[in-house]
This record gives sequence, structure tokens and C-alpha cells, in this order.
Amino acid sequence: MAALPASADAPRPVPPPLAAGDGPDRLEGKSEDRSSSSSNAESLDRLLPPVGAGRSPRKRTTSQCKSEPPLLRTSKRTIYTAGRPPWYNEHGTQSKEAFAIGLGGGSASGKTTVARMIIEALDVPWVVLLSMDSFYKVLTRQQQEQAAHNNFNFDHPDAFDFDLIISTLKKLKQGKSVKVPIYDFTTHSRKKDWKTLYGANVIIFEGIMAFADKTLLELLDMKIFVDTDSDIRLVRRLRRDISERGRDIEGVIKQYNKFVKPAFDQYIQPTMRVADIVVPRGSGNTVAIDLIVQHVHSQLEERELSVRAALASAHQCHPLPRTLSVLKSTPQVRGMHTIIRDRETSRDEFIFYSKRLMRLLIEHALSFLPFQDCVVQTPQGQDYSGKCYAGKQITGVSILRAGETMEPALRAVCKDVRIGTILIQTNQFTGEPELHYLRLPKDISDDHVILMDCTVSTGAAAMMAVRVLLDHDVPEDKIFLLSLLMAEMGVHSVAYAFPRVRIITTAVDKRINDLFRIIPGIGNFGDRYFGTDAVPDGSDEEEGGSAG
Repeated sequence: MAALPASADAPRPVPPPLAAGDGPDRLEGKSEDRSSSSSNAESLDRLLPPVGAGRSPRKRTTSQCKSEPPLLRTSKRTIYTAGRPPWYNEHGTQSKEAFAIGLGGGSASGKTTVARMIIEALDVPWVVLLSMDSFYKVLTRQQQEQAAHNNFNFDHPDAFDFDLIISTLKKLKQGKSVKVPIYDFTTHSRKKDWKTLYGANVIIFEGIMAFADKTLLELLDMKIFVDTDSDIRLVRRLRRDISERGRDIEGVIKQYNKFVKPAFDQYIQPTMRVADIVVPRGSGNTVAIDLIVQHVHSQLEERELSVRAALASAHQCHPLPRTLSVLKSTPQVRGMHTIIRDRETSRDEFIFYSKRLMRLLIEHALSFLPFQDCVVQTPQGQDYSGKCYAGKQITGVSILRAGETMEPALRAVCKDVRIGTILIQTNQFTGEPELHYLRLPKDISDDHVILMDCTVSTGAAAMMAVRVLLDHDVPEDKIFLLSLLMAEMGVHSVAYAFPRVRIITTAVDKRINDLFRIIPGIGNFGDRYFGTDAVPDGSDEEEGGSAG
């Protein structure tokens, strides 16, 4: 265990709240006497040590730090402008688990603030902050009455649902999507809604009992204990519970003396010995935070993968897989391919014949869905033995941007189909696909999913999209990958990694060139369809869209 020195530098300002879905929300309580609570909280502020008084803000020294988080916020959603690189290998499986940091310490020691400062300094967009506060057990009616009178011990290990914590952290480390309960501190109960977390390269798990369970400890790659003076922790707790949770001073002090302080002495402080690092003064110790960030960066570098290069050297000269279905090349289909492949074709004709091919492709794909026998009665009162869809629901997921052009054709033939989107782009420096944004319908794991992208060359983007669906518990054999044009390499890459995914296309070209472009190909589908400027080399890859 390393005890880090207290920093002489002024504390960093607390970063802005995390983007929606990245961290636990603390719900603001409703006080019966808000003005009185505010006054009490303001008076408590004077008891806390001054932050950065008389000193200029500390300058950052690491090249990874930026003044703005890599986010683009709109009125409806948050989009990462720095993508998540592959977290799986060419076999489609996760090669290394996400790096999990545990933050322990007493109540109001500054764990959440330290966590957010680490996230800000890391400058890695795909970081999940998981708070132990979300995992309080559901109270019985008697326990709720005790809590209302400050007579329930929330600072005891038995107050937490460790089974749910462990299963959630395990799934996050494995790259899976998880649902996290939302706890309401004003009513001492869980909300009906759950928060979905996904896409963790780094997991920061913070809580007073973060190191209290042996199984939980084994899941943590780094354990940090935030050591803050007890008087400061008491003042912070008073201020927080009064201003944010609508409590009164008498009740807070009663709870502190009866439960919080004894629990710290008995359960929390002893866990300091299992910590890898002890951070004195919490968020004020910027030296400690810099050292932690440097170590995490080194761990992330060890986890970097090169998927596209591996795909290019694998699966050569193999027969096409049995999971591939190519639309029959009738004179009509070949004629439409001739038109859309012709570089002289106007944009209007390109769109028109592409839409026709998309419709044929989707109709063909629907024939692979499961059907069962059913009998209906005709208007003449006669029975007709037919077929009906045997699944629960069909969901379409488009890989932006070219994949969204297939959505109208899917909507035209599938009534009330749900649509999701995934944005994957190629990193210009590494050549690797990166996940930037996703929006998937709820309970997608029960559906048959039609995954749409107009061209697939190496299969790198398609593999990433399939991996995302699998991480959201969609069964592999319920995924249908649809593309107007694919290269043999892309077919082999997807089929090798995910042998139960059905691959459906209108044509397969044999070669790709040194720049991973389909030969003879179709050009940059997105640019030709949307009328945007073409990439100079005539790329099949989507510049600002899918990663092939």
C-alpha cells in the first residue's frame, strides 16, 4: 500500500457533471423549509478549508488533458467526439477486461469528486462511474419508518446489495450493457426507472464499503482509499444532507453519531490496509491524482488492439461460409448493379436504383426469419393454412451514416419496426474502427435484429456493431447483417468471428486494395447518395460514417 503525500498545489476545480448515462445521479431532495436549509448550508461552508485561496489555478502538465470534454451535446442526446477503440480481437471476443478502479473512504470524504477529477484528467470518453449509493437494498415498510426517523443504519455492510453490485461490475468488466438502479435519498427507496451503462474501458467504482467484500475486491484492478479528516467529512455531510436531501441538522448529527462514525471505525477505516494507494486530503491532492492517471494510461496502452490489420491477414482463400446468402443475380439485379456502379450515373438515378435493390434485399432477408404454421378464416368463411412470424419483434439497427439509407425500405415492409443507430468511424491515425454513439431500443435482446450497412469491405465496422449487439444480450443467431455490397474479406471476417450471424447481400466482390477499398466496388456510397464531396481516393469507406 502506498501513501501519497499531500499536494502543495491548489485543488483543481470540480469538473462539470458527467454526461447522461455515465454516472450515478444524486437526486435533489425537497425540503419543507428550503430557505432555512440554504442558510444552514451556507453557514457550514465557512467551516470548510478555503479552496485555492490566494493561489492561481494549477496548470496541467499532461498532454492528454484538455479543457473541454470530448462531447457534443444536443437537445436530445450526447455524442462522444472521441470514439471507443476495439475492445475485442479478430475472433470477436474480448481479449482483456475493462480496467476497474475502486475508490473507498468514509462518508463525504470526497470519493465522487476524486473520481470525476480522475475522469477529467484521463481524457478518455468511455469511462463509467459506478456509485455504491445506487445499490442500497429495498427497505421493508418497518425499515422505511426507521429511516424516516434517522434510526436505520445505512452505513452497515448489510444495507447494500452486494450480489447485485458484484454481478453488475462483472458484466461491465466483460464489456456488457448493465442496468443500474436509481436510489432516491429523500424517500429511501429505489426509483422505478433504471439507468443503463455500457461501453467501459475504465470503470470507477466508489463507495464507503467498496473494499468490504472479498469477491468485490478481486474484481478491482486498483484500490484507492480517500483519507479525509473526520471534521471535514462531518461538515460536508451536514451541508450535503441539509441542502440536497432536505434533512435537518439535528437528524443529521444524530445519524452521524449513532451510525456513521461507529461504522467508519469498525468497517471502513480498517479497509485502508487493502488499498494500493492512500490519497490524503482527497480532491485537494492533485499530485496523487496525476500519479493515478499516469498508471491508468499505461494500463490502457497495454490493452490497445489492432483489429483491422489482423483481419487483413486472416481467412484468405477460404470458401464462402454457409451463413452467407447472396440475392440471386437475375438480369434485373445485375442491371441495377450496373447502374449504381457506373461512375457516370447521376445522383438521382443512383438513389432510385439503390432503393430498389434495398427493397429486394430486405424482402429476401425476411425469408430467413422463423415462421410457424397458422390457420386463418377467409372472408368466404373458409380456413386457410398459412404461416406467421414466430418471433417477438423485429428491430432494425443502422450503422451510420450509409446504413440509415436502408431504413425506409425496412419500414416499408415491416410494420411498426423499431429502429436503432450505431455510429462507427475510422480513426485517421490508427486506421481502427471506433464506436462514437449508439441508441438502441429497450429490451432489444428479445428481438430479431436486422443490422444494416450499405458496404462492407474488411468487416471491421460490422464486427464492432455485432459486438455491441451481443453486449446488449442479443443472441448471435438472431442477428442478420444486410449489405448491398460486400468484399470476400468482410464476409470471412464476420463469419469467422460470429459463425451464427446470418450474412445477406446482393453481391460479393473478390478483392480489396491496399487501402482496404472494395474492388471493383461501388465508390463511397454515402457521398454518392447524399451528394457530399467524394474522398479523393474513391474510398468505399465512409468518411465520417462507417468504418468498413
